[in-house]
Amino acid sequence: MKRVKVNAYQVALVFKDGVYKYMLKEGKYWLWNKEVYVYDVTRPFVAPIELNILLQDADLANALQVVEVKDNEIVLMYENGLLKQVLNAGRYTYWKSAIEYVFVKADMGKVEIDENIDRVVLQNRLLVPYVRSYSVENYEEALLFVDGKFQKRLQSGMYYWWKNNIAVHVGKADKRLQQLEINGQEILTKDKAALRLNAWAQYKVADIEKALLQNKEYDKQLYVAFQLALREYIAAYGFDELLEKKEALAPFVLEAVKEKAAALGVEVIGFGIRDIILPGDVKEIMNQVLIAEKKAQANSIMRREETASTRSLLNTAKLMEENAMLWKLKEMEYVEKIADKISNISVSGNGVLIEQLKQIFVPQK
Repeated sequence: MKRVKVNAYQVALVFKDGVYKYMLKEGKYWLWNKEVYVYDVTRPFVAPIELNILLQDADLANALQVVEVKDNEIVLMYENGLLKQVLNAGRYTYWKSAIEYVFVKADMGKVEIDENIDRVVLQNRLLVPYVRSYSVENYEEALLFVDGKFQKRLQSGMYYWWKNNIAVHVGKADKRLQQLEINGQEILTKDKAALRLNAWAQYKVADIEKALLQNKEYDKQLYVAFQLALREYIAAYGFDELLEKKEALAPFVLEAVKEKAAALGVEVIGFGIRDIILPGDVKEIMNQVLIAEKKAQANSIMRREETASTRSLLNTAKLMEENAMLWKLKEMEYVEKIADKISNISVSGNGVLIEQLKQIFVPQK
């Protein structure tokens, strides 16, 4: 005979010859020829024999909480409100005690997380192996594909799905204004002049379903549409004619691309030419033409100035011829200008020279 003491928060299972007999709660007991297993009810229960046999005892079955997890499930085990463990497929047993256990079962055979699980819990390190997350930024829109099939649009936000063997793909599109660089376009004009152009275009995604579902690499297709429209316009004109009509280039390209862009789910906002690069020989000829034009303009201006000056002198001469007083005033004006530049005059000679100077500088009464 042996004495067995079962303390508070303990339970004892009694066996005889390997066969379960009964359960003992808190207290002191004398047992004869029996085996006793003492358990701490604050810890999970591990059955020493087949659990189904033990559960035939109603008292023991009422004292235990059995959780069964199927192959396509997981169970979130909360202990006093805190996530403590994630249970995989199997059978788990816990004592009903002062510790409050809560079990949340989740179906891993689907993608959507429709169980009542807080977002903070989904980010817990214990759930990381079971959850896949995806972020859609404020300036983005996305499409959700499950097993290759389109499911729905996703607005900006954080999304969580169960991680399983079901393929999940998220296609995103940037809703902001975007710029497309169309550089190094070598194009022949109608008269076979080779030009190299650098251009730019601005666009934004207007319909994400058209852009991603109905088209592959919509941005590359948009690039080709601009490229072809640019070539179509330039090839229709000779070099000189093209330079005269270059202001109409951007509106023509925008109008030509507009319909194609709409089919791509894209709205075209603007287009412009950054550079027009001429071949070396054409550039040299253009420079010579420009220099010749500027020289001709300069000669024309000089001739106009000379003509105007001559006409002014002629008019002045006519007035002076008709008016003796005007002649005398003009004469005195020039004498005054000469006198302003002379500080002193040395005169040598007879009195006739002095008299002549007097006649020049002293007004006659």
